[in-house]
Amino acid sequence: CFVYILAVSLHLLIYGQFYHKTNIMRHTNILALLAAAMMMTSCTTKSSQKLDFAGYLFAYFEGSARPEEHLRFAISEDGVDWYALNSNCPVISSDTISESGGIRDPHILRGEDGNYYIVATDMHTYDPAQGWGSNPGIVLLKSNDLINWTHSKINLSKDYAENFGDAYWVWAPQTVYDHKAKKYMIYFTLQRSDRKSLISYYAYANKDFTGFESEPRQLFSAKYGSIDNDIIYKDGRYHLFYKGNTKDENGREYINGIQQATSRN
Repeated sequence: CFVYILAVSLHLLIYGQFYHKTNIMRHTNILALLAAAMMMTSCTTKSSQKLDFAGYLFAYFEGSARPEEHLRFAISEDGVDWYALNSNCPVISSDTISESGGIRDPHILRGEDGNYYIVATDMHTYDPAQGWGSNPGIVLLKSNDLINWTHSKINLSKDYAENFGDAYWVWAPQTVYDHKAKKYMIYFTLQRSDRKSLISYYAYANKDFTGFESEPRQLFSAKYGSIDNDIIYKDGRYHLFYKGNTKDENGREYINGIQQATSRN
């Protein structure tokens, strides 16, 4: 187990090049601690031992140019100051995992089972044939070590053609663990081809995290639509934060910012 932790640490150190060379030693320590924390669950049996978290891992993409719509990682000690891994180059090329050739809005979750789950928008805006037109759906990735990933795709209009054949935008998916159902729930924003609404839908992932268990269902419909949803659970209540658009009687957007909805179930 310790040899494997060292191998993971070395892998991250080799590919984790940083912009601020004076801080390399501190960043090396962060990476080593992250690797140790990352492997804790596979080195111990299930027990009450509390994991010693060492930092934060951020999954992101950049802009809309050719090299930018790919998966990148960054790390941080405090969640404020971030340092790009792999010289800010992609850790996974989007054309190897997506239908469109690009990905946007990646979201990473540390699972209750010790695995890591990523979902992302399957979209390639730099491709002139696609641009900001319709996108096929969602990319799903799963790993137990943050290095080796399995991946799959959901094409909403094809996989669920009866009720989602008119899907136009399938945007900004995220994953949350439902402790009551003991399943991972994927939620996302959908705009249909009539272009009249932005409604949030959800579905539970299957056991392999390669698709949905069943057809998505409506989760939340804000008066003026919602995108970039984020759900957290605190004090017996679910809080959904989203980017909302408040419009006047003529349909003109005059307030654009983060809004909130809550639920007990």
